[in-house]
Amino acid sequence: MAASKTFSMKLLFSLLISSFAIIRMATAGDPDILSDYIVPPNVTVVDGNFFTFTGMRSLLGAGPPTAFKASKASMAEFPALNGQSISMDVLQFPAGSISPPHTRVRATGLLFLIAGTLEVGFVDTTNKLFTQTLQTGDMFIFPKGLVHFQYNAGSTPAVAVAAFGSANAGLVSLPNTLFNTSIDDNVLALSFKTDVATIQRLKAGLTPKPRG
Repeated sequence: MAASKTFSMKLLFSLLISSFAIIRMATAGDPDILSDYIVPPNVTVVDGNFFTFTGMRSLLGAGPPTAFKASKASMAEFPALNGQSISMDVLQFPAGSISPPHTRVRATGLLFLIAGTLEVGFVDTTNKLFTQTLQTGDMFIFPKGLVHFQYNAGSTPAVAVAAFGSANAGLVSLPNTLFNTSIDDNVLALSFKTDVATIQRLKAGLTPKPRG
């Protein structure tokens, strides 16, 4: 019970801090709109509920997950964000879990670590790797479009909040994009200087397992 209460308080604190971060990022994101806000065609009533997102409530009071989990508040989950150049994720990392290498094609990312430690890094366009071990309370920026990752190498869970300068930041996961699509095995084998059998084993490892 005490651990859940501490976890909840850290999440609440993180959301407060992140609100300031995403406000500062909003000027560098999506194109400006010519109205105060955008109402989807299927919405007939615009009141305080339209501008309220309750999807993070389930995180408060709950224990940490057993695998990496990203709880999203983007335009898809929170339509009021459309045109506002902001979105955010709450990221939960059990010990030993990872957010695999990926890019955000439409937004810079700003990560705020609220619990645990986290190994983070990105690669710039000259192939230079920038890494850091974040401690609780640290922030790290991932420049727009660059490949980056997060890894909890510690023995305790880690929790972070990521803010983005776009209502739809555009996640591209490298493992899934390369090995869980229909790119020809020969193309991948030649690209990675390996054989087709190795590529097929990589693809098999990324194929979602059926639930029974």
